[in-house]
Amino acid sequence: MRKVFHFDAPREKYQCDAAIVWCFDNRFELGFRKFLKRSGIANIDPIKIAGGAKSLASPDHEWEREFVLGQIDKSIRLHGTGRVILMMHSDCGAYGGLDGRFGGDTKLEAETLRVELMQAADVIRRRHPGVELSTYFVDFEGVWDAAAAEVPA
Repeated sequence: MRKVFHFDAPREKYQCDAAIVWCFDNRFELGFRKFLKRSGIANIDPIKIAGGAKSLASPDHEWEREFVLGQIDKSIRLHGTGRVILMMHSDCGAYGGLDGRFGGDTKLEAETLRVELMQAADVIRRRHPGVELSTYFVDFEGVWDAAAAEVPA
């Protein structure tokens, strides 16, 4: 092998602030990372897959749910993670998109994904009853606490 880039990384194991199950749609990356930073969450174990928490709530295949649960298990075991954050976002292709599945109805989309987030949270609670859990819906204007049951207009 040939070194192509040098950097110094800490060798110590770290305590993870949160394992985050989120979509790999990059449109929401910057805004969600800023939200995490403002929330004091610095060390994360990102679990990025199409649809984010969809794989827990309504996976296309059961093995998807088991894969994500396994990643969360490893985060807890290897990095002492005590918090799991679940994220879904507007216009997600894994759900058919805002215009496709929801006919452009942002309120219907937000409520549908809020329910999905609650189902995904129940899956995590059954597996890890003591873990702290947060659920967020992200649209083009901000981050919404899905547990608050307020749907963006």
